[in-house]
Amino acid sequence: MPKENFTSKIVYSLFRLFFSLDDNQDKLIGTPKKILVVRQHNQLGDVLSGVSLFRALKETFPESNISLVVSPFNYPGIAKNKFLDRIYVFDKKKLYNPVYFYNLIKFLREGYDLAIVPVLVSISFTSNLLARISKSKIRIGARSLNGKDNPSAFLFDRRVDLDWRSHPDSNVSERSLDIVRPFGINTNNFKSEITFDEVDTTAAKFFFNEFSDHSKKYLIGLHVGAGKANNRWSLEKYILLVQKIDNNFSVNFYLTGGWAEKEELNFLIKNAEIKFGKFINRPIPQIAALISMSDLFISNDTGIMHVAGTTDTPQISIFGPTNPFNWAPIGINKYFIRKSELIDDVSVEDVYHLCDLILSKKEIKN
Repeated sequence: MPKENFTSKIVYSLFRLFFSLDDNQDKLIGTPKKILVVRQHNQLGDVLSGVSLFRALKETFPESNISLVVSPFNYPGIAKNKFLDRIYVFDKKKLYNPVYFYNLIKFLREGYDLAIVPVLVSISFTSNLLARISKSKIRIGARSLNGKDNPSAFLFDRRVDLDWRSHPDSNVSERSLDIVRPFGINTNNFKSEITFDEVDTTAAKFFFNEFSDHSKKYLIGLHVGAGKANNRWSLEKYILLVQKIDNNFSVNFYLTGGWAEKEELNFLIKNAEIKFGKFINRPIPQIAALISMSDLFISNDTGIMHVAGTTDTPQISIFGPTNPFNWAPIGINKYFIRKSELIDDVSVEDVYHLCDLILSKKEIKN
């Protein structure tokens, strides 16, 4: 047996000895007033897709107070969410700081009626342990995920089997609810949500007024980067796409991204020979505000795709290896294109055809 497996068994045995809870099959959980949700291990797309869970909690328990434990990286995307009352940023790097550790335990031990650990892609022992440490009357978590047992299921008293193998194309916004549906918690609205305020809207409008040619009719945003190389449509194709759009429509273009994508952005700007506004390293609520002002947003399969998905703006998402039925934003005017696991199998004509349909439709309305 590998050493790490042996070590893991020892660790789980010790935690089971001191933290194990009895499995309670009762699906009645009363009317919780204070609810804790722990999803510190998820990526930004997971968190934004899972806003349907927060909405379902508020719709089911309108008087409830919802607290969320989230990672530092994902905090900006959820900071102003209207369904959340409090947010605690969980940073593993700070656990050795006595003051931080004390404040974390104080937050967890305030006393909750219900603690929930949502699961989409993988099971996090850390998240499960935080829920167990919390002073909560009821703790809901996964018993298993797609047929594989959760070795830390003993940290929950209400355990749910999550299995999407029989419907592999279900969207994650729906999957996020499966952890609580057995307890009567649900919603019919699976749309994601980023709450932005007047400050964010003002910043977006200022940027638009600074860079744009006001004689042009449309505003289109693009996000050409992605954390995973296999999720990046080629920059050469983006260049051909914007040139084709520019030849046929009167458009102001802008780019979103961060300093990590500086080379890609500069390459696009240099070679497309089109003026771009650069909305770089901006807070996520400001990005959402700008996209909401736009006529179209085009992106790879990445975190900003989910930010755009929270708006009502028409959107085209370009997919490669990931299943778009799981991860593409849902809603009216939300489109995705995928040909195969190779994202560059998507042609410029494929994307332009959708752009043409969307913009031509707007011209008819106007």
